[in-house]
Amino acid sequence: MFAVVGTLAVTGPVRANCVQAVAETVQAHYDSVRDFSADFEQTTSSALFGAAGAGQVAPSRGQVVFAKPGKMRWTYTQPEPSLVVSDGAILWLYSPELHEAQRLPVSKGYLTGAALQFLLGDGKLVDSFEISADTCPMQEADAARAAGRKPIVELELVPKETSSYERLGLTANAETGEVLETRVVDLFGNETRIAFARIRTNTDPGAATFTFVPGPEVEVIELQPAQ
Repeated sequence: MFAVVGTLAVTGPVRANCVQAVAETVQAHYDSVRDFSADFEQTTSSALFGAAGAGQVAPSRGQVVFAKPGKMRWTYTQPEPSLVVSDGAILWLYSPELHEAQRLPVSKGYLTGAALQFLLGDGKLVDSFEISADTCPMQEADAARAAGRKPIVELELVPKETSSYERLGLTANAETGEVLETRVVDLFGNETRIAFARIRTNTDPGAATFTFVPGPEVEVIELQPAQ
C-alpha cells in the first residue's frame, strides 16, 4: 500500500504502479467469479447536447446476470419491459410491447462493444486497455479507509485495439476489486453509465436463465453480425 503523505504529487512510474495494483485487484476478483448478478440503473447522455443535460435519456432499470463463458441476461423493467439474453452462441433482443425478437449469432469479441468482456472471462484488463487515473488510486483508497469510508476508486481505460467505443471508466472497490459502475464513451462522445447494486456472485444460475424461446405470437427477425 502507498501511504498518503501531505499533498505529495504522484506522477510517472509511481502512479503507474498504483493504477496497475488496482487493475490487478479488479482482475483477480473477476477471475474468481463464476457468475455475477445485480440490480442496475443505466443512463445515457448524448454529446450533441453538450453538458447541459438536455441529451440525457430517462434511466433504465432492471436486473442483470452474467456467467462464464460469455452468458448474460439483461431484464429491463423500466421505463418499459425488454430483454437481452445470450447463451454465448445466440444473442436475443426481445420487446414484449412490439411482440418482436431479434436473433443474432454471437461472433468472437461481441462483448467488446459492451466493454464488459472481462466480467465474463474474456480478456484481461491490463492486456486489453491502457489504464490511467487522475491520482494514485491506492492513496485514494488509503485515505478513504482512514476516514471510515469504503475505498472506492476511479479508473479510465482506453482500448489498445480498434473498438466500437472510445474509452471505459470503472468505479471499483480497491479492497475487493468489485466493480460498482461502468461508463462507456462511444466514438461520437455519447456516454452510457451502468451502476450496479445488490451485487451477488457465484450463485450458479441455471442454464434456462440464458435461453429464450419466442412464443408463437412473436415475430423473429434474423440479424447478421457486422463484418
